[in-house]
Amino acid sequence: MPHVITQPCCSDASCVYACPVNCIHPTPDEPGFATAEMLYIDPSTCVDCGACITACPVGAISPGHRIPDTQERFTQVNADYYGADPDPEGPRFPVDSLWRKPLAPVDKPRALDGVPDPLQIAIVGSGPSAMYAADELLKHRQVRVTMFERLSEPFGLARFGVAPDHPATRSVVDLFNVIAQDPYLQILLNTEVGRDVTLEQLRQEYHAVLWAGGAPTDRPLEITGVDLPGVQSATTVVGWYNGHPDFVDAVPLLDTERAVVIGNGNVALDVARILTADPDRLATTNIDAAALAHLRGSSIREIVVVGRRGAEHGAFTLPELIGLADGPAHVWVDPADLVDAPETEKTTLLREISQRPKPAEPYLRLAFGLTPERILGEERATGVRFQRTGTQETVELQAGAVFTAIGYRGRPVPGLPFDDARGTIANVAGRITADQQPIPGLYVTGWVKRGPNGFIGTNKTDSAEAVRGLLADAEAGLLARAGV
Repeated sequence: MPHVITQPCCSDASCVYACPVNCIHPTPDEPGFATAEMLYIDPSTCVDCGACITACPVGAISPGHRIPDTQERFTQVNADYYGADPDPEGPRFPVDSLWRKPLAPVDKPRALDGVPDPLQIAIVGSGPSAMYAADELLKHRQVRVTMFERLSEPFGLARFGVAPDHPATRSVVDLFNVIAQDPYLQILLNTEVGRDVTLEQLRQEYHAVLWAGGAPTDRPLEITGVDLPGVQSATTVVGWYNGHPDFVDAVPLLDTERAVVIGNGNVALDVARILTADPDRLATTNIDAAALAHLRGSSIREIVVVGRRGAEHGAFTLPELIGLADGPAHVWVDPADLVDAPETEKTTLLREISQRPKPAEPYLRLAFGLTPERILGEERATGVRFQRTGTQETVELQAGAVFTAIGYRGRPVPGLPFDDARGTIANVAGRITADQQPIPGLYVTGWVKRGPNGFIGTNKTDSAEAVRGLLADAEAGLLARAGV
């Protein structure tokens, strides 16, 4: 029986490179890769060799006959990817053309021509994009990498941004630990650029600086009442229950029977799922101990996760919705919210959820078609007033806690040009630019390069692009250190 990719898929494409028969798509050189919610194994060409299982850093691939019940839907998800006539501009590819496609290109390590030996590279940050970049750089024997991390623990989002009840996704840290053991990689913890060392000092001491600082701030929700007590961003809650040192004091108010999450991406679902989870089940994870103790005293009976658009446009991914529907979470959808929703993979599953009996409390409810108008309350949040999207009708939800989850945003870096409209460091293919001209020796990768989209593994191809540019510039003689 063919192998199947399941929910933890991080899209880093390691499985694509490992597959000897090219049965995993989309590959990084295919147009759908950048927007795909996961990768898919073609059941008609998979030869069950197991190479992809070994390559996967998050344990997302299983033989079809060993899939757990909670992941069984992914057998059909993988098959469906290849079953329809595709849009040639979209992510799907016709089965009868797959054999003609070459295997995904692999950049083989090679000696670099005409570069300093050693070639000294500074990487700012130690999250997924930084670790993937270091891995690419260290394939070349002349390269030495020094990584600067302001926190006392490395690996950024992989350590502090993944929900504790998603241990498979967190297992990518094992890969990063292997990369970190490279003798030519030095990680300096508790070292902040701008406080302990300046960007200019790095430019003096290293041939190139690769900025991988992520997108650490939230997109603001600009409506009345967002400054009231009881309102906070979902990302601060994620940091709080993961023990991030910046969010030790971001303790959410849970002394209310209903909470509202504005936004319905994967982070919104994570927060709602954790805040309604059985604390005894969370105790088996690596959730922060103080957060777990606080959750045990929660009064929340319902969390409403609200999206501005219709159900067919839910920002959550299909794999995340499947995990929610088939896992231990208590989830429900009001059938009235789906009356006019067209048939899609997401709405089909949402309709199935809506036909289930209303779950035991505490539970999370998915709601759609509501645009936030203002947070209600005077001394503390007491609810949210919404406008039914596209109409003049208003809807009020009473709630003593409100969490905003409408996306991340990059933060300006002193000394680097910033694209304020996109919330990214100005760049072309990872080369930092001023007035659209590359600045020799300065590069960027990750969310602060491309914007806050994609998954942990998306950073692998993103970082590879930046590294290719860096090494090309090194071979062109453009990376002489400023102090030399």
